[in-house]
Amino acid sequence: MKPLGPEKDHYWLALSMAKAAGVDLQAAIDSGRFSQDKWAATVQRCRGCDWGGDCPHWLREHPETDHVPETCVNHKLFSTLKAEQDAKRADGPSET
Repeated sequence: MKPLGPEKDHYWLALSMAKAAGVDLQAAIDSGRFSQDKWAATVQRCRGCDWGGDCPHWLREHPETDHVPETCVNHKLFSTLKAEQDAKRADGPSET
């Protein structure tokens, strides 16, 4: 079993990957689509990712991207959050 990477490093990697893909994590948290527990699990998955050594290099070359690479263990999560975010924006502002 591979040892987990440093928590602080992977916190920033996961946050950077979400940001590069245009995912607004705070908006997802505020809307109830994402929780602090899910964020902790996201960082934990990142810590065990086999691609973690290449991730910082990829992020430097792709500060903005339309999609998270499939090699990222959080690819599906970030893609889902981005699709939900885009769908909400396409619906326009809600009237209250």
